[in-house]
Amino acid sequence: MRAPIGDFDTATPAPDCLGELTAPVADAVRHWQGAVPADRILYVDTEPQWADTAVFVEHYGRDLLERSANCVVVAGKRAGGTTLAACVVASTARVDVNGAVRRQLGARKASFASMETATGETGMEYGGITPLGLPTGWPVLVDSAVVDLPYVLVGSGRRRGKLLVPGKALAELPGAVVLEGLGVTV
Repeated sequence: MRAPIGDFDTATPAPDCLGELTAPVADAVRHWQGAVPADRILYVDTEPQWADTAVFVEHYGRDLLERSANCVVVAGKRAGGTTLAACVVASTARVDVNGAVRRQLGARKASFASMETATGETGMEYGGITPLGLPTGWPVLVDSAVVDLPYVLVGSGRRRGKLLVPGKALAELPGAVVLEGLGVTV
């Protein structure tokens, strides 16, 4: 099948290639319940050395910069407790950690989670973290600009491979909260 965005050799419906995904991402696809059918979530095989956004778009097409999103893990702290959450923003933006994230989590302080925390808690590889398959109960903060895209390129849980997900499907993820201004253009 031809990918709806980007210059990829093939795109495979995620339910047909669960073995290419990490266990939590495969489980999320296997048990998908959104209004967007699971077979509209597509997997494209990519080289792990090109996983980082700047290198990725140079190799697979500059147009993907406007159609891709990053998923980062943040930690909100308040009164000795920590809340982990995921933030999904356009690749051309940065997460408003000290504003939108801190307010949404009701935290006194918010910051990016360490690499060890992000990978250990998600079961995903650093540089491939995706909003699909995150731990139960996590808030998934999604910038409204990402939800408006017909398809969004995000990580697959591994550095190898990416997922192409209809933007509106991200708003249906467990724990999803769509926020205006979560991503600040850089």
